[in-house]
Amino acid sequence: MISKTFTKAAILALFTFAVISCGDKTKDKKEESAKLSLEFEKYELENGLDVVLHQDKSDPIVSLAIQYGVGSNREKTGRTGFAHLFEHMLFQESENVPQDQFFKKIQDAGGTLNGGTWKDGTIYYEVVPKNAMETVMWLESDRMGYLINTVTESAFYNQQEVVQNEKRQRVDNNPYGHVSWVLDKNLYPEGHPYNWQVIGELVDLQSATVEDVREFYDRFYGPNNATLVLAGDFEIDEAKAMIEKYFGEIKRRQEVPKLEPQPVTISETKRLFHEDNFASAPRLDMVWPTVEQYTEDAYALDFLAEIFSRGKKAPLYKILVKEKDLTARTVAYNNSQEIAGEFHIIITANSGVDLDQVEAGINEAFTLFETEGVTDRDVERIKAGLETDFYNGISSVLGKSFQLAQYNVFAGDPGFIEQDIENIKKVTKEDVMRVYEKYIKGKPFIMTSFVPKGELELIAENSTKAPVVEEEIKENVTKTIEESNEEIAKTPSKFDRSVEPEQGPAPKLNIPTSWTAELSNGMDVYGIEQNEIPTVNFSLVIEGGHLLDNKDKNGVANLMTDIMMEGTANKTPEQLEEEIEMLGASINMYTTNESIVIRGNTLTRNFDRTMKLIEEILLEPRWDEEEFARIKTKTINDIKRAESNPNAVANKVYNKILYGEDHIFSYPTSGTEASVNAITIGDLKEFYTKNFSPSVSTFHVVGKIDKETALNNLNGLEERWAAKEVIIPEYPIANNRDKASLYFVDIPNAKQSVINIGYIALPRTDKDFYPAEVMNYKLGGSFSGNVNLILREEKGYTYGARTNFSGSKIPGTFTASSSVRTNTTGESVQIFKDQIAEYKNGIAPEDLEFTKNALIKSNARRFETQFSLLGMLQEMSSYDLPADYIASEEDVIRGMTLEQHKALANKYLDESKMAYLVVGDAATQFAQFKKMDFDEVKLLNKDGEEVKLNDVKM
Repeated sequence: MISKTFTKAAILALFTFAVISCGDKTKDKKEESAKLSLEFEKYELENGLDVVLHQDKSDPIVSLAIQYGVGSNREKTGRTGFAHLFEHMLFQESENVPQDQFFKKIQDAGGTLNGGTWKDGTIYYEVVPKNAMETVMWLESDRMGYLINTVTESAFYNQQEVVQNEKRQRVDNNPYGHVSWVLDKNLYPEGHPYNWQVIGELVDLQSATVEDVREFYDRFYGPNNATLVLAGDFEIDEAKAMIEKYFGEIKRRQEVPKLEPQPVTISETKRLFHEDNFASAPRLDMVWPTVEQYTEDAYALDFLAEIFSRGKKAPLYKILVKEKDLTARTVAYNNSQEIAGEFHIIITANSGVDLDQVEAGINEAFTLFETEGVTDRDVERIKAGLETDFYNGISSVLGKSFQLAQYNVFAGDPGFIEQDIENIKKVTKEDVMRVYEKYIKGKPFIMTSFVPKGELELIAENSTKAPVVEEEIKENVTKTIEESNEEIAKTPSKFDRSVEPEQGPAPKLNIPTSWTAELSNGMDVYGIEQNEIPTVNFSLVIEGGHLLDNKDKNGVANLMTDIMMEGTANKTPEQLEEEIEMLGASINMYTTNESIVIRGNTLTRNFDRTMKLIEEILLEPRWDEEEFARIKTKTINDIKRAESNPNAVANKVYNKILYGEDHIFSYPTSGTEASVNAITIGDLKEFYTKNFSPSVSTFHVVGKIDKETALNNLNGLEERWAAKEVIIPEYPIANNRDKASLYFVDIPNAKQSVINIGYIALPRTDKDFYPAEVMNYKLGGSFSGNVNLILREEKGYTYGARTNFSGSKIPGTFTASSSVRTNTTGESVQIFKDQIAEYKNGIAPEDLEFTKNALIKSNARRFETQFSLLGMLQEMSSYDLPADYIASEEDVIRGMTLEQHKALANKYLDESKMAYLVVGDAATQFAQFKKMDFDEVKLLNKDGEEVKLNDVKM
């Protein structure tokens, strides 16, 4: 939801691309035509607000992003987490926008909105159909200039609770959630702006006051500390007039001086450890201080991290994965931020591995790196993908907004990308070795060992205990705050801001033209030509997937996903990986319940060569025994890690409860430790021979490519891939629930309880499926759904609550879900149950109107990116839908009456027959359910098997 802590994404570009402003008319036209042009105009209002405008008329939508120069780096010790907490406050209400209306009004217009806070900044954004542009201006300007009088004790208390729940969900209830806290506390000295976490300390969040909010707002939320970026389908003069009207009269506030770089040095290595309640495998982190962003060394450090850790040529991979089998994945990255930087190595080891071995392996990798050095090809291999990355980054108006805003705030120029590109191009192999010598080799570092509870023997030697503070589970005490009846004081304005702008007619549905074809070998092809950026996105979907798994050797389909990418008959795994990277392409495979999918993204000019590699991967598998052994080890370790993740446990047990042991969906796609151990490479070869066929496959392609060219590049697959009969098994669905059953899985000391409530509902192919989705929207299909408004906005028990229908050709589930504060578990389950029951009584006419507006108007945003268009093609092919199926969906929405809505709710929502699954701390939460209105209450283990009460410490 709204305020995830936001990590600044590196925006990369390459070679001949440049950004030019509207005023830059002096360049040679031939030179301009050879460059990517992302035009913008920048100007400043009298109050200091920076404005950047970028026109993009490819879709009838606009994006507004406002970035403020305030992140957690502007906080003080004892008041941490404030920038993020304050971000939440801005979504509550303002002087002219009532409580909880920001989300509702944007959704009602067919838009989406969110916000994010990271160490160096805070950003708010909306993407709406173009007719709602003035509405967005009205909303954003009201919280910039007309908010503070609405900040009440009760509203503030509620958001304090929400943010604390976010911390529990993201940090306290997650494996390795406290790693960043330990690293930053020891890398940065007390008082340094990066010494604390964006989410803040729990005690600071609890002790913050309304007066703190007022002071923070006045200090940092003035127009003179903000950049506004408008991108999309608008007219320049009209936009400028709106911006002046809504933002121009907002008064300047305190001046916020730019932070100067504050890089740090450490005099000695520090080694710390922590017993992690949720970890099932040990993890080693090493961090060295580096330099701030946009410096020459920062670019070279980015390359160093890639060369040292990523891919099969990387020294870390060669030593830790291939030679020593200590881990399945190696990670390193350089994180250069506004005022300082840090270089990270992260190794999550295989289960039971001593972290001393990992540390020794890292040192061996450094030695190998020094011996082998860096080649020109290594550097070019990394640069090759940057062009594709750049285009992907600007494929949406929101992506363009972010890019322009961040360059303006941190570099002082939205057009800094030109210099950014040049800086990237200048990096050489000598630069990479130089920064290694300067910042890493022989330099002190911070190291953490996070190990599972009771496995202290795995920590790296000479480590001291990190002072991680674990929250104690206490009884819930509701704090009552009396609301003031005083009328909110209105800040003077030149016009009546309480009048919501009229939006005018929404853009009409404009479904992109698609094409289809069938190859001679039976493979169907779906395509859309979209010429906005010179890239192609594609997918090959092979039906079957997990459905074709044998329950006794479950996980074969998933292992196929990995083994097929490990080389070909004529290419080693390393050679295949390098060829893909040198094309600037990405190719990956994954397994779903019903398919194996090969996905790719490449530049249009490289599509032919990328498809040659797809052909080779698919038709000439290598069956590399060494890689197969590694893949099995990785998969087994992933399975073990999932056993300690409350969300993963909840999903696994929920599926088993609902589908029953006779259905393959009750078994995890990854398999179990036992089943994966039993799988041989012969099982994979048999699966491939029996189940890979064009007769059950569909190819989807979207991008700057026409039908003829796309089909020509499929000639190899058409000629070489012969069809065969593939029989996909059908499993009976045991949809015979007749009682409300409470199931509880114990995760000792869990700080939150994961709740999944539901039963088997209906398949995507059922005529009622889409109407049921529409019916569900106001219950829990969005932020403004009833369950979220109560559990999050009213009670402050959760970071978010949702309900949804899922389904495919096989009946899926209706599920209500949330992660709630542990001491509110029972009440939260009851609220879900009551809300589902009450929903069957029908909704108000205005709620149905809101549902219709939100769903129909949002279609203006539906076709913007190649990725979204690819999803549309996949849905068309999976369910044999016509090209205009979205128009039919709109007809369903428009035609829905209150009576039909109520009938659907009564047909598909029956709380008296649902399974109520809770994954949390049984010692404090299980007993209460025995006294509640459930037909049965059972305690289960992590495999979904019933256990006796005396087997759990209560």
